[in-house]
Amino acid sequence: MDKKILRKTGQVIEALPSTTFRVKLDDGEEVLCHLAGKLRIYRIKILTGDKVTVEMSPYDTKRGRIVFRGK
Repeated sequence: MDKKILRKTGQVIEALPSTTFRVKLDDGEEVLCHLAGKLRIYRIKILTGDKVTVEMSPYDTKRGRIVFRGK
């Protein structure tokens, strides 16, 4: 089975409760995202204004998972 995962970059514009974030993607779209497991395990902090990489399913492009925090 071939997994079709979309990876896009964006910027965190709002931090919401329970490790949920609102991210504005580089193409102008806004996505609701949660943290990936590795970011939680290693306690990587995500703040407003951070550049992040988001993985999304092609079936629901309004929700995603933050998998990388950039500089």
